[in-house]
Amino acid sequence: MKSRSVLTALALATALSGCNLAPKYERPIGAVPSTLPQGGIYPRAASDAPDVSQIGWRDFFLDPRLQQVIESGLANNRDLRIAAGNVLQARAQYRVQRANQVPNTTVSGSGTYTNNIFGAGGAGGTGAVGGGVGSGTGGGVGAGAGAGGAGTGGGSSNLEIYSVNAGFSAFELDLFGRVRNLSQAALEQYFATEEAQRAARISLIAEIATAWLTMASDLEQLRISRETLKTFEQSLNLTRAQFRIGVASELEARQAETNYQAARNDIATLQTRVAQDQNALNLLVGTTVPAERLPQGLGAQPITRDVLPGNLSSDILLRRPDVLQAEHQLIAENANIGAARAAFFPRISLTATIGTISTALSGLFAGGSFTYNAAPSIGLPLFDGGRNAANLDYAKASQQVAVATYERAVQTAFREVSDALAQRGTIDEQVAAQTARAEAASVAARLSEARYRAGVDSFLVSLDAQRTAYAAQQQLVTARLARGSNLVELYRSLGGGLN
Repeated sequence: MKSRSVLTALALATALSGCNLAPKYERPIGAVPSTLPQGGIYPRAASDAPDVSQIGWRDFFLDPRLQQVIESGLANNRDLRIAAGNVLQARAQYRVQRANQVPNTTVSGSGTYTNNIFGAGGAGGTGAVGGGVGSGTGGGVGAGAGAGGAGTGGGSSNLEIYSVNAGFSAFELDLFGRVRNLSQAALEQYFATEEAQRAARISLIAEIATAWLTMASDLEQLRISRETLKTFEQSLNLTRAQFRIGVASELEARQAETNYQAARNDIATLQTRVAQDQNALNLLVGTTVPAERLPQGLGAQPITRDVLPGNLSSDILLRRPDVLQAEHQLIAENANIGAARAAFFPRISLTATIGTISTALSGLFAGGSFTYNAAPSIGLPLFDGGRNAANLDYAKASQQVAVATYERAVQTAFREVSDALAQRGTIDEQVAAQTARAEAASVAARLSEARYRAGVDSFLVSLDAQRTAYAAQQQLVTARLARGSNLVELYRSLGGGLN
């Protein structure tokens, strides 16, 4: 009857285990407009454009050297390894918390050897009462459990007891969902760390690509500066020679030297920047990037795919890893509220074992040796100094913080994508204008030099044209870098694919 009542209690606990005191989760809405900015300077979405968030980085980045550098960075970057370690930690913590939902079953065996406090003679007398022979040898069978056997007139007075038990102790019957909500919170935190790792991978890909493009831009600037230095050096030598013979003035010679020294300074500065760019790239990749994988310059050839999002709904932002991370943390805080509420209700636990016991090792599994023990317990908080109420208030406040954090993540994503789209709408026009300006400035510099040699224009006009052409070429490289960086940022802010 007792075993049946224990089974009934377990069945009742199972029936009540569906009770959950956590608030129903509803995703916050209204933090941002339903669509991304459109019209004006913002580009139109292409109806046949692929989903940028689903394009793998190997398909988005076209330069084979950059692809190899990104692949190396994904394998060696230390921040990414830390993120991977955080995922493993969160998964282990979830498994630990989930284990509380099932009984922690153990098997134990023991043997007890003790001295018989009644002594040999006393035990033999008891055996005689049981109706046995018991005449000095203790061979009779008494009414006690083996007392007649143990009590011998002149035999041993030791008592041996053997037992084997299997069971669980203090297993909480989760009637109000406290343990399940704690397990759910741990699961959502695990999911959040996984999304954090995905966000870290996407950010790393974008940072490596941007650093690679920056180095390519600085190398291109360095090439232009070196070529310009040769031109300025020729002009400087010419004006100095003319000044010595009295054809040119000292002012013209000094102006030519000004351009020459400025180009020298630019070369020294750019050499430093290129070295720093390589150091930054090595840090991001986590190892020294081989020379054959480094960029040679930033030409007109595309390094990334030129794509626009085909869907300008703000729902695309909800798939960003950092937004998903914030949402999983919000769901975890919801579950923590349920666990805090359950602390106000009775907590029922059960300790139960089954096993066998015998005074002889060979009789452990014989008939009549079965034994069991069941000890349910219940605890109801009466006075805790406001601890449970404070824990509930803390859980509710944490949930409000998580809501605000989620909304801020969505707003940040909306701003980043909007900024990238705003630049994307005008960057092609900027590059086209800078390209035309650089070509016009180069032609103007050649014409001005020809007019100077023909005696039509002064040397100062020629020097000014050279400076303008030099600056226009540098700005063209800067515009091309901005265009490449914008495409990378658009890819990152839309949660680009990882495959």
